[in-house]
Amino acid sequence: MPEVLLSEDRAGVRTLTLNRPERRNALDARLWVELADALRLVKRDRGVRVLVLTGAGGAFCSGADIGTGEQIHPRYKLDRLTDVALALHELAVPTIAKVSGIAVGAGWNLALGCDLVVATPESRFCQIFSKRGLSVDLGGSWLLPKIVGLQQAKRLVLLADMVGADEAHTLGLVTWVKAADEIDAFVDGLADRLAAGPPFALAQSKALLNDGANSTLREALANEARAQPGNFATADSGEAYAAFAAKRDPEFTGAWTLYERPEE
Repeated sequence: MPEVLLSEDRAGVRTLTLNRPERRNALDARLWVELADALRLVKRDRGVRVLVLTGAGGAFCSGADIGTGEQIHPRYKLDRLTDVALALHELAVPTIAKVSGIAVGAGWNLALGCDLVVATPESRFCQIFSKRGLSVDLGGSWLLPKIVGLQQAKRLVLLADMVGADEAHTLGLVTWVKAADEIDAFVDGLADRLAAGPPFALAQSKALLNDGANSTLREALANEARAQPGNFATADSGEAYAAFAAKRDPEFTGAWTLYERPEE
């Protein structure tokens, strides 16, 4: 049986590739479970500093595979989606969606669940749910209003129009658009930059930004004040100052440093 999810590690960067190209990487029961498990492994593996999520065969993901005829209660099917959406959202490491071809329905919301999205000019996006007699899922009802505002979110979901890469970029749904022959090198370089960053500080900033979207200014400031001392207790803060003084690139590890207790 062919692998439906490929995993590759390179210098702190883990790439997960949806591998059902014959179905344009539609997510069936097996792929939902394997993807959730793979995301949980990323969370537990301290050697992974960046996650790249992509698809095989010239497509990102055509959404949930609704043609399997699986005879279980729909709620159990939706639980698989919830597992993936939460596992992706709760990752501390930066995440990048590399989108070639289509990203439709749950496939588009899977990409939007990543921190950064890189697409090609040929990429196409659609919240296709209403055309299938369904409502939005995989976190789209939470993600879209935060990114584009409520009115544009309603337009995308209720009309289910196909959106090109340029429009998606203008709306803030795509971070960068790169030519098809440039996207691999660009994402590799982007992932390397993130992997070279201070892992604990990046995780703190990511969590603060996610929480800040639902916080008052007072709450956000309080969260920042609680987070910053944790950065001072890592080797990265001192390394950053030392590298600046020596006019060299810092080497961040995220290592925890403890002050020696004075003798009593």
